[in-house]
Amino acid sequence: MIKVAIKRAKVAASQRSEDGLSKQYGGVHSEGWVNRLPSSWIAYVQLSRLSPPAALFLIFFPHLFGVIRAANTLNVPATEVIRTCLLLFGGSFFCSNASHAWNDLVDAPIDKAIARTKTRPIPRGAITPLAAFIFAVSQATGALSFLYFLPAESAKAAIPTVIGTIYYPYAKRHTNLSQLVLGFCLSWGIMVGSSAVGVIKPWTDPSTVFLLVASILWVILFDTIYAHQDLADDVKIGVKSIAVLFHHNARALLWALYLGMIASLVASGYHGQLGVLYYAFTVIGCMLSVGTMVVKVDLKSPASCWLWFSQGFWLTGLAIFGGLFADCCGNGLK
Repeated sequence: MIKVAIKRAKVAASQRSEDGLSKQYGGVHSEGWVNRLPSSWIAYVQLSRLSPPAALFLIFFPHLFGVIRAANTLNVPATEVIRTCLLLFGGSFFCSNASHAWNDLVDAPIDKAIARTKTRPIPRGAITPLAAFIFAVSQATGALSFLYFLPAESAKAAIPTVIGTIYYPYAKRHTNLSQLVLGFCLSWGIMVGSSAVGVIKPWTDPSTVFLLVASILWVILFDTIYAHQDLADDVKIGVKSIAVLFHHNARALLWALYLGMIASLVASGYHGQLGVLYYAFTVIGCMLSVGTMVVKVDLKSPASCWLWFSQGFWLTGLAIFGGLFADCCGNGLK
């Protein structure tokens, strides 16, 4: 009897752990610093996806990649690189807040019908639609203010991101390729980052374009894993996504995205004449980190999907940054 009770307790604890993991970004936050905030602030932290900060860095990382890649080409002084990265991080912070508030505002009717997201701040009534809209506008204004301190080319380069971000919540209603829209929105930060350190029309450089393609495929891959948390509900209510489109062949799709991403990283290095450090850190690092994620993730387990989405991207993002940075330092960052 004691053994049975212990076993049941372990199963219950495991289930609670899985439920907690799977409800992240669904109106639940990671414990820690958030609990020290005034209660009226917590709903806005949840709305902004600030805990854990994966969503923020998913926006910042591509900008960082663009800065380092361009700095390598133009031999930009280290002080200017640091200044630009700090400005882009600040802009990414406000952009992340604004985009997630806008997404939840548009998605509120859908979120109410999905088990994981029905407790998000807007569906549960913690934040009114008007308050969410005002918050989104204020955060978007904050994000745009950082462009004042960057070259004019950066503002022009950011236009596609703004348009794509506004459209993204509606893409789930119009096309199964909503992850492609998201991939473009996030990854175009590479072009914004490159423009921020003085590159004119970085989208004409083959190396930068292949880096963009690699980032887009990476975003599609990890967001397809994220979308599997809600796959059953999405199919039931008619939400469109790549996860829904390929739900019978999801693993094969992930492998195809993986191979395309690695090939694009190799092509970026080839066209940019990058050195062995880039291939050692970025290409091999991504082969290992993304490959492990594709092998290990259990697409039928919301907790597993959340875990690999929220944690797996760190290794990949740092691998891409590490290779670009190492190659830049190897060439003599001033």
